[in-house]
Amino acid sequence: MISLARLNSNTFMSNWRWIRLLAVIAVGSLIVSCKKEQVEPYKKWGFSKPDYFPEPVYNFDNNKQTFQKFTLGRELFYDPFLSSDGTVSCASCHANSHAFAGHNTALSPGVNNLLGTRNSPSIANMAWSPSFMWDGGINHIEVMPIAPLTNPVEMNETLANIIAKLQQSEKYKKLFKEAYGTEDVTDQRVLKALTQYMMMIVSNNSKYDQVKHGEATFTDAEQQGYELFQQKCSQCHTEPLFTDYSFRNNGLDQSFSDGGRFLITQNENDKGKFKVPSLRNVALTYPYMHDGRYYTLNDVLNHYATGVQHSSTLDPLLENGIPLPGNEKTLLIAFLNTLSDYHLMTDFWLAEPKH
Repeated sequence: MISLARLNSNTFMSNWRWIRLLAVIAVGSLIVSCKKEQVEPYKKWGFSKPDYFPEPVYNFDNNKQTFQKFTLGRELFYDPFLSSDGTVSCASCHANSHAFAGHNTALSPGVNNLLGTRNSPSIANMAWSPSFMWDGGINHIEVMPIAPLTNPVEMNETLANIIAKLQQSEKYKKLFKEAYGTEDVTDQRVLKALTQYMMMIVSNNSKYDQVKHGEATFTDAEQQGYELFQQKCSQCHTEPLFTDYSFRNNGLDQSFSDGGRFLITQNENDKGKFKVPSLRNVALTYPYMHDGRYYTLNDVLNHYATGVQHSSTLDPLLENGIPLPGNEKTLLIAFLNTLSDYHLMTDFWLAEPKH
């Protein structure tokens, strides 16, 4: 005859087995759920053209996107290992916390505390750009990184040295194998991986964009500023990218201390001309102009209203400046603030990888 104590013990053990089994199932489900959470965002990952943007200039057919190549490119973008003294990365001059522009400095800092000669603009929406740098001296995004990588006052390296360093890194050998199937490091693989990351820097989630989608409305001041912008600024800063990618002399200098586009074309008519920058995130990407001479939007508008210097190549649209009487500057700035894309600066995929 089985005692009550023995029966209770057996019942307890049986129940305990069930409890353990259920716990194992629960933990397994949690692990699967966590893995699913890690995998699910991949479905949202990848370059996607906003419906109201034009077709991108960059041809992805020659550099098919994969998450592994993007991951490699992101690591390279944030790694000061690529510079000669290990202190400067691509992100040093194009910080996601600053809408991928420079860090509040007029001129770009480089290795050995050296300074460049121009300000670092934002690199958002580069998939639509037909040329690169302030003077348009580079016409393809896949070779654009060569300029800062090899510039003696920026990252001061050679492609040969960069490849040699990467070939000796166990971390990068693993990443190159995951991305390309072999551990081989080549300059083309480095440049294409960097491009995969940069192409993902798409800014299209500002209040302006939300208004365009019917998800928000402008305040009265923002709406008035928008109308002023369309009247007085949109010929050069064309929506929705807020640039027409042309090269113009906007009246900064009569002496052409920086020849701008002329340095590339050697055409006298290009002296003092620089690429029209996008105004997306303009409130976040100060200082302004190719040499970072202005630190506030009010300074910029004062220039266009009363400070334009005349020269032989001045853009005809600025012959009489841009008159901004009354409170028009205030209204314009109210609108320009709607172009700030805070999502861009907190995007999980674009942030510096955590190890």
